[in-house]
Formats: sequence, C-alpha cells, structure tokens
Amino acid sequence: MKAVPPPTDATAGGTRSATSMRTHLCGELGEADIGREVRLCGWVARRREHGEHLAFVDLRDHSGIVQCVVPGTVEARSEYVVAVTGVVRARPEGTANPDLATGAVEVGECAVEVLAAADPPPFAVDDRVEVDEAVRLRHRYVDLRRPRLQANLRLRATVVRALRHAMDRQGFCEVETPLLWAPTPEGAREFVVPSRLHHGSGYVLPQSPQLAKQLLMVAGLDRYYQVARCLRDEDLRADRQFEFTQLDVEASFVDQEDVLGFVSEAVLDAAEAATGERPAAIPRLTWADAIDRYGTDKPDLRFGMELVDLSATFAGTGVKAFAAPAVKALVVQGGATSTRSRLDALTDRARQLGAKGLAWFRVGEDATLDSPLDRFLGDDERAGLLTATGAVPGDLVLVVADEHRLACTVLGQLRVEVGGRPVHEGPYRYVWVVDFPLFDGLDDAGNPMAAHHPFTMPHPDDLDLLERDPLAVRSQAYDLVLNGWELGSGSVRIHRGDVQERVFAALGIAEEEAAARFGFLLGAFRTGAPPHAGFAVGIDRLVAIFAGEESIREVIAFPKTQSGADLMTGAPSPLAPSVLAELGLVPKRPRGAGPDGASPGTGAGR
Repeated sequence: MKAVPPPTDATAGGTRSATSMRTHLCGELGEADIGREVRLCGWVARRREHGEHLAFVDLRDHSGIVQCVVPGTVEARSEYVVAVTGVVRARPEGTANPDLATGAVEVGECAVEVLAAADPPPFAVDDRVEVDEAVRLRHRYVDLRRPRLQANLRLRATVVRALRHAMDRQGFCEVETPLLWAPTPEGAREFVVPSRLHHGSGYVLPQSPQLAKQLLMVAGLDRYYQVARCLRDEDLRADRQFEFTQLDVEASFVDQEDVLGFVSEAVLDAAEAATGERPAAIPRLTWADAIDRYGTDKPDLRFGMELVDLSATFAGTGVKAFAAPAVKALVVQGGATSTRSRLDALTDRARQLGAKGLAWFRVGEDATLDSPLDRFLGDDERAGLLTATGAVPGDLVLVVADEHRLACTVLGQLRVEVGGRPVHEGPYRYVWVVDFPLFDGLDDAGNPMAAHHPFTMPHPDDLDLLERDPLAVRSQAYDLVLNGWELGSGSVRIHRGDVQERVFAALGIAEEEAAARFGFLLGAFRTGAPPHAGFAVGIDRLVAIFAGEESIREVIAFPKTQSGADLMTGAPSPLAPSVLAELGLVPKRPRGAGPDGASPGTGAGR
C-alpha cells in the first residue's frame, strides 16, 4: 500500500496531529473515521499472530491504543517503533472493546514499516502491572510510556498553562531570574556551584527567587511572576525533591488581601482546568486558630475531629496527669471498640511526638467512662469532659496535658493518623492560614529564629513588641493548604529600612553581618522601595493531588530517589581529578589511603 500524504481539511478534518509521517494519532480514531485511509506511528504494545495469514498489532502512542489488522505476519515485537498504513473500519460484530476509547473501530489491511527495532522492555508498559520503583526509575524513558505517567505530565502542562494564563490576565509580567546566585536566607541547605574562575568562591542554586523578585519590585516592574525552578539540599520524602517548580509571584503597592486574591484566582483556575469544576472561594484561618482547632498549621479540612479545650474542666484538678498549662482532647467517633494494645500503641506514639503521656477514655452506656484515670475523677470532671467534648457512648476520647503548643501538635498528628485519608482523595479542601508568628523559637544563643525569612513584615499592631516580647509578634505571612499539604507560602515584605534593622537586631544579626550578606538588597531599598508582597505555589504538589498521586515523583519527568540518586544517569557521580583541579578543589583523602592521599581507583590530591 502506498504512503498516505498528510491530510487536508477535506480529507481528515484538518487534525492537528498530522505530520509528514502520520495522519492521525492512535487514540483519536473513531466511528467518524470509518472508510478513511490513515497512517499511524507509534510503539507495538502487543502482537498476536493467527497463523501465517493474519496478525493483530495493538499500536500505542501518547493518545491511546488502536487495533491494527495485518494480512500476514509481523516482524515487529513489543516496543518496536513502527508506522502502520491502513483503512479504518468497524470492528466485526461482537468484538468491540468497551475498555478502549477506540474500541469500536480497527485499522484493516495494514502495512507495517519498522522505524526502529527494540530490545525486550525491562517491564510491561502497562498500568496494570506493578513494578519496583527502582527498576522504573532506572528505565524512566520506558516508564514514562505508561498511560498513567503520560496523563500526569499532560495534566501538569494543563495546570501550568492555566496558572500562566491567570497571571497574564491579572497584569503580571513573566521574568526569568538567575540560577547562579548568592546565598539566600530560606532556612534549608543550598547546592553550591564552585567557580572555575574564582577558586575558593562559588555560587549557590536558588532555594527560591526571593531576593531577585524583591529587587524587581525596586526596579519598578510592579507585577512579576515566573514558573521557577528551585533547588534545596534537604532530605527527600513523598512531597519533597531536590529540584521543584513553583509559581513565583511578587507585586508592588499591594497588601495581603491583594496577594491572596491574585493567587486564589490562579489556583482556582488551575483546579478548574484540571478537574472540570471550579472550587468555592477559599476560606481562611489564623495560625493560632489552626493550631488550637487542628493541632497543625497545615490543617486537613476534609474531616472534622477538631481538638477540644478541657483546661477549664480540669482547672484546679487533683489529677496530676492533668496539672498542666493546657489540657486538650480529641474525640474518635466509634473508637470505644479500640483494643488495649491499640490504645497502648497510641500512647507510645504520643510519647514519640513529645508528650509525657496520653490519657484515654472509652465512653460506655449511660455515659460511663472506661479508663485507668476514671477512679481519680470527680463527678463534675466526668460530666465536664463529656459536655465539652460532646462524646457519646461508643466514642473514644484522647487527652494530652502539656504546654498548649505541644498538646495541640501531638493531638493534631494523632488526628491525622487516626482519621485522615490519602492527600489526593476528594473532596479538595483549600484553606488560607494567616497571621503566622514572626519568630519560631530561640536558637542556641537565645536569639529568635525567623519563622519564614528575615524580610517578612511584622503585623503593624505588634511592632512595639519587637524588642520586649519578640515571640509574641505576628507576621504578615500566609500559607495556602490543600488537603493537609502546604501548597505554598508568602508574605508582605519589609520595605522600610528602620523596620528591617529592628528585625535584624531581634535575630541577632549585627549591622556588619547584615551588610555583608544582604548589602545589595539593603542598598537597593535605599534607592526607593515600594511596599510589596508575594507568594509561591508548589506546582509539583498541586499536580500530584489532582493526578491522584501520593508522591510528587509521579508527576515529575525525571525525579530523584529518596536518597537523592538518579538511577538512570548514575548521578551524583565522582568528579575526575582533572575537573576537581580546574575548580580548585582538593579531593578528601579516603579512609585507608596512604600518606600521599592516594588509594586504589582514585587520583592523588593536589
């Protein structure tokens, strides 16, 4: 059969998939194409031969699979790359496949041209087959052929496109910022890039474009955004990689309300593009309320189980276990059936999280309490516990007494472990958390530590507390949370030199150190800095939730393992002595090396 030219509007509806090598994508063929001659390109997903005179080839490309019928044998095996030319026809009666989008049709009288042969694949390119993750990552180029990952990457593109459109529509200008940069105070380790031209010096890869985007505000850009690549040398987990991507935003002459509005518009646009439904307006909680009610600043609002304050109930109690600044409780509906071993496990978990212990009460018929502590309670305390918690027969009440923050965070973690669900399960519940503390605890020298970064503007009502009670100062910082995952954070920035100096002083940063680390930024501010604020949305996390994935690795084309390795390329790999020498680096002498630093398989130090 002769080659088929690319289609025209008259011959094939002007399909956008047409190229000089193919007329259609495999997954777009349907009953409307019956009788049309087509040329398809893709991978052999499956080959079935019926003697010497008939063969079936399931041909796959990114759009899907279509069955091709060949009058004869086929030389191509699984994962061969082929071009198939034939005529679309209806499948014979009784052979339609409802599980395929193209299941009502097939391509008949096919000629198959092998474009590239293939070795047997390391695993089946099929979402129904479970494959060890290490094997998948070692052969990622095969893994990415699977429909699930194809769909994930295309969903990611849809989300990024919607975010970009939303920012463009709101008057933001996309600007690229440097990847080779100076250290930034983001609170995580940075990747260092040694300089070849300046031995002993180097750059860092940016944890975020924080300082660069603030300088763009000083430059008068007014509204900036970027789909930014960021890098942090921190331990990896399901929602964290060395490399990540965020929608980075900054705007001038705005306040917190403006930024929450800009970002909400973009995120809701992305959600609508990904799911087909636009979420309702995003509610908000103060940080203090989130901690008090949910025990975390990343609350999952898909289920209740809010924490209850029992401090008043046990004020002046004779029960030593409850003699603490705060007594908090969590009600597990139907939890009274928990076995003693289960309750002991919860108690051990509470201790692991920092609590001195965990009190538990199983609520029985007639509102009786089954607990080792019940005999120490007075009638008013029993009644107060049931009234405050609203617990009914069959429920389990868990109680932690300690400092308020610790009692809340321990029960908040137990709340998630007992009643939570996978992050990607619906419904999608967004929440803004606002009014974070400006500082979060003290360092070894007794200085407050910045909760976000030292350029966050204090709450205007708390400025007078900076010197006399810094840990009580609220900030104009805010986080966006979805189903218990932090999607991103931002703040109103300090643009006034006097406020910045006071924050640096509170942090224990001397004037000389501030000049050395941030002199370029402070100097820029002295040229006239507008009030400005910003935010960053974690695109990997957002897409993972929409895709129904528990790990962001499944929505990143080439992720690292949990140990930070790239199994496909072998990175990180040792640098050759010549490369180290050019960078002015001296190899560390391996253990067991001789006095000259040499050891088998390595070069001697310079």
